[in-house]
Amino acid sequence: MTVLTLGVHIVDVLARPVESIPQGQDTHLLEQIRVTAAGAAAGTAVDLARIGVPVASAGAVGQDELGDLLLTLMERHGVDVRGVVRKAGEQTAASILPIRPDGGRPSFHVPGANLTFATADLDPGQVTGARVVHLGGMDVTWGLHDPVFFEMLGAARQGGTLVTMDLLSNMPDLVQGARAFLPYVDHFLPNEEQALMITGATGVEEAAARLLAEGPAGVLITLGAEGSLVATAAGTVRVPALRAAVVDTTGCGDAYCAGFIAGLLDGREITDAARLGTALAARVAGGLGSDAGLDGLTLDHLGHLAREGVQDPHATEGI
Repeated sequence: MTVLTLGVHIVDVLARPVESIPQGQDTHLLEQIRVTAAGAAAGTAVDLARIGVPVASAGAVGQDELGDLLLTLMERHGVDVRGVVRKAGEQTAASILPIRPDGGRPSFHVPGANLTFATADLDPGQVTGARVVHLGGMDVTWGLHDPVFFEMLGAARQGGTLVTMDLLSNMPDLVQGARAFLPYVDHFLPNEEQALMITGATGVEEAAARLLAEGPAGVLITLGAEGSLVATAAGTVRVPALRAAVVDTTGCGDAYCAGFIAGLLDGREITDAARLGTALAARVAGGLGSDAGLDGLTLDHLGHLAREGVQDPHATEGI
């Protein structure tokens, strides 16, 4: 194991293009429906595995058919799922996402077993034995808001493990709760709304400075079509988005995290690693679901896409 992704696991059912919800018992014919492993831990794990990074995942799913499906999907892509526990009486978290023609993604969501995941469910050896631990969705995994888990992260970092963190929600109370993890995180990767919400800042540069002051060595704020802001003690750098023909933005944040982590493991400095994250996010945006467009993609190919700075030369939209 090189990476452990730890936190939220979700089954996504996606359909496109959806322009409206049918009235009554009417049926609309669509181009595509997919089921994917998603969530800030599971989605990132699948993306890492698909570009060749050894990865395990830890979290909670139900003792139900959706849990069976989620674990099967993850294992099929090469993720070690031995750290995912089954919770009797709980539903596996799931989302239904009707994807609009412009790539927008309203959702219907059941949080399910993610809310029950706790420190006692973890194998400490998985945490301390990983080169990178990615915390995916600490804003909604309340059972990990635990001094024992913080001590576990501290021990892992003392042993040389890097800790990265991404969030799941855009709910003020939940996002604020994730602040407690910042002293134990090396690189924090929120989106713009989350960064502003957690800090109360009026702009992303101010938000990044406030977040750096709480412990991380790097803060990477994703800005959608505007790319991302990379902030360290040395200053801030804007990493531009790549042009892409956007089909669906589901999982782009998870893909950014996966590309960034892969870049760190490859020995790249933080801004160059962020460019890999940008390239992977653009690739995923070109298809349906959180792992779209990754067939046959290698780290070398991803680096080439990042250097070229374009996914689709005919596209005008940035991602």
